Amino acid sequence: MWFKNLTVYRFNKPFSVDTEALEKSLEDFTFSPCSSQDISKFGFSKALGKLGHTLVHSAENRHLICATKEEKILPSQVVKEALEEKVAQIEAEENRKLAKKEKDALKEEITTTLLPRAFSRRSQIHALILPEIEMILVDSSSATKAEELLALLRKALGSLPVIPMSFKTPIEAQLTNWLKNNSAPAPFEMQDEAELKSDSDEGGIVRFKQQDLTEDEVLAHIEVGKQVHKLALHFGQSIAFVLQSDAGIKRLKFSEEFRAHNDEVGTEDPLARLDADFALMGSELIALMNSLVEVLGGLEDSL
Repeated sequence: MWFKNLTVYRFNKPFSVDTEALEKSLEDFTFSPCSSQDISKFGFSKALGKLGHTLVHSAENRHLICATKEEKILPSQVVKEALEEKVAQIEAEENRKLAKKEKDALKEEITTTLLPRAFSRRSQIHALILPEIEMILVDSSSATKAEELLALLRKALGSLPVIPMSFKTPIEAQLTNWLKNNSAPAPFEMQDEAELKSDSDEGGIVRFKQQDLTEDEVLAHIEVGKQVHKLALHFGQSIAFVLQSDAGIKRLKFSEEFRAHNDEVGTEDPLARLDADFALMGSELIALMNSLVEVLGGLEDSL
């Protein structure tokens, strides 16, 4: 339930969604396991996992969705070795060299033969659709995987007018200024981790971890022109995370004190606890995003 990374997109056109309509749209793209000849399958699954009953879990106009991907693990080296063996056998039997077209056909035949015996692995990715702040938050550190989910959602809805979140002022300029002045705007606090990068190819990258960022050793890198591209921050007493210059939010961690707000719900009804955690997480992520937009000087105008 608790998101661990955020790849953030914002709507660049007015967007509204009805829970029932969204559920119906996703049903045509429900996940199904790989058949013997499928290399991969990708589709929507129950938002709350085994305890859930629907593809969309909604509360207060916040919508949680989940996509599942299954991939067959068929190492290229295995296919290559099987192909080389088959090619050598045929060339020896027929006393001739096989053409590329023949080798390609053999490779396809070998892949088809091996697929039913291949192991498979599954992964899931969640996203939170937040019309009230005109954003979609994808729980992934990979922009590629986030885009894959959005492409599936776009296919289900017919259109999805979103663009990656970006700001009027470059994030690295803001973070560099915070570090230089040893002060992040409230309600944020700098922690003990940062990555500084030079604009020039020769300047290199320097990383600091578990170090006082106010020390001269750190500030000297800013003086010679490096900028902060990653900075560890706390949002109030609730969330720790690393903000990147590409607007990615990594290693998102909700504090134990914050998560304890729902302890009174207990664990006797796991679904009720999931629902309560969803509401708590959604509210705090909205607060986080609103605060980030404010302290970073506002979002870039939509194209």
